[in-house]
Order: sequence, then C-alpha cells, then structure tokens
Amino acid sequence: MNRIESLKKSLSEKRCVKVIAGINNFNTEKVKMIVTAAENGRATAVDVAAREDIIKLAKETTNLPVFVSSIKPEELKIAADNGADVLEIGNYDALYRDGLRISTEEVLEITRKTIELVGNNIMLSVTVPGHIDVSEQVKLALELEALGVDLIQTEGAAIADVKSEGARGLLETAQISIANTVELTRNINIPVMTASGITETTAPLAIAAGASAVGVGSCVNKLNSAFEMTIAVKSVVESVNRLGVENRSLV
Repeated sequence: MNRIESLKKSLSEKRCVKVIAGINNFNTEKVKMIVTAAENGRATAVDVAAREDIIKLAKETTNLPVFVSSIKPEELKIAADNGADVLEIGNYDALYRDGLRISTEEVLEITRKTIELVGNNIMLSVTVPGHIDVSEQVKLALELEALGVDLIQTEGAAIADVKSEGARGLLETAQISIANTVELTRNINIPVMTASGITETTAPLAIAAGASAVGVGSCVNKLNSAFEMTIAVKSVVESVNRLGVENRSLV
C-alpha cells in the first residue's frame, strides 16, 4: 500500500492523525524531530513548510504521507515538483498574527490557481477560515468540493477568545473548530480534518463530531525533546483509535 492509499484508508476509517510541523517552521533540526516523532508515534501523516530543503528532509526522514502547506500557488507547485504527497492551502496563522484575514474569494482564487498549476493528479486539502460565518463556511466548502478538492480542514483558534491556560485553554480553542466540523460534515461529501487546539482530550470529540481526521500542532511541536513529542503523538493516536470504527459519529 503506497502513501496515498494508506492516507485514504485512514480517512475512510476516521482515524487519520496529521502532525503539523508549522508553515513557518524552517528549523531543520526541529522539523526532523517532529517528523520522526510523528512516525514513531504512529501518526498517519506530517505537514511541513513549503521549502525545498524542508520537503526533502521530511521525505528522507519518514515513509508517512507528507502534506506541504502554503497560501501561495507558486510555492505549492514547487512543492508538488519536489515530491509532496498532499498540497494544503491553509495554516493562515501567519496572516492572523499580522492582524489580517483571508476571505472566501481569496481562498477560492488560490485554490483555482493551484489546480491550474498542478492539475488534478495530486491530493489537495484546503482550510476553511474559521472567522467567517458558519453558513459561509458551508457554502465555501461546497464550492471547494465542486472544484475537486479532496479534503477540507477546519480551524477555530484564530477567533476563539481563549482566556484559560493549559488543558482548559486548549479545549476552549478547539470548541469552535469542532462546532464547524459538525456543520461541514453534515453538508459535504469529502472528508473533514479538524485542527486548532487538538490534543488527546479534544481529538476524540472531533472524530465524534464527524471528522475523518485531526491535525495536531502545538501540543507536539512546542515540546523540546523527541521523546516528549513521540509520547504526545502516541497519546493522540491512541485517543482516536479507542473510539472504534463502529462508534465514530454522534451526528
């Protein structure tokens, strides 16, 4: 079974766990540590920045499918040419940190341009911005599905008013993304990946809400050692697998 077949199987079984190194993480030592932890922790896939050396490093380090994230179609074309398994339009945090927002029209334009550059022979994932109204998110997701997008990712952290720290804060962060997941999975036919605030505690909630996958970032990449990262990944993977295929949806 090749990388993409394995990824699609895990999506169909609603047990996909993607470990996110970070769209702006160009620290090769840290990226290698995260990717290694993802493999050792039995994650399904990894997500790295759109730079040739980072993509090459990820491909050399793991046999897991490699997502490459950017909001620039030209960078995604280069990623495809350098062996990315899945292209992802998303991880808008860099924009949010600068006080910017990405619109529905911009997401569609980036998606169309990316498809124009790379064709339909590579999997494409697109994040639906969490700051737009849920009804608009559904409309956008339907348009993306019609364009041939393979996977929709949700987010919520950018707009969540998180006042708590630790586990409570992460739960608050995840609530919006999980709520968005419920609405999207009710209205589209392609898989949904829930990201933002995902931990071993919130991952099962996302799957129960209808997600086929979860994306984990800070609960892994903020850690300082490969051992800690591996344990964190294993915890999320095990929390998802414990649900059992027969009990994966509550909606």
